[in-house]
Amino acid sequence: MTEAREVRNIVVGVDGSDASVEALREAQALAIPLAAQVVALACWDVPPVYDGYVAMGINDFDVRAGEILQEAVAKAYGPQTPDNVETRLVQGHPRPTLIEASKSAQMLVLGRRGHGGFGGLLLGSVSSACVAHAHCPVLVVHSPSRH
Repeated sequence: MTEAREVRNIVVGVDGSDASVEALREAQALAIPLAAQVVALACWDVPPVYDGYVAMGINDFDVRAGEILQEAVAKAYGPQTPDNVETRLVQGHPRPTLIEASKSAQMLVLGRRGHGGFGGLLLGSVSSACVAHAHCPVLVVHSPSRH
């Protein structure tokens, strides 16, 4: 019989969508019996700006991303964040940032926003990249159904 590998942390990609909130819930459901940490990770970056063009109102991306992260955690867990959940805000594009984070994770959990019909059969670009290139198992969670 093979010995089970100890799970230390589960990284969750958070973008504020209903699917990422559901991913936080699923990660916690897995983390509790495994005594694992849940790392809620949100990414932000400054959009590229052309030379000589200064756009108004393109600052504080990190502040807004941090707010979105905290709102998603509150939606997933309520007003009291569980002790085993930590939030992490990282500057960078989601695909390479999540793939890098997967190097130190035992599992990566991502939400997938479905649009129904044929499009609902496909993974998004971030989910697809992580499924193909992550260094740990990846769980892709669908948005909760609305009935």
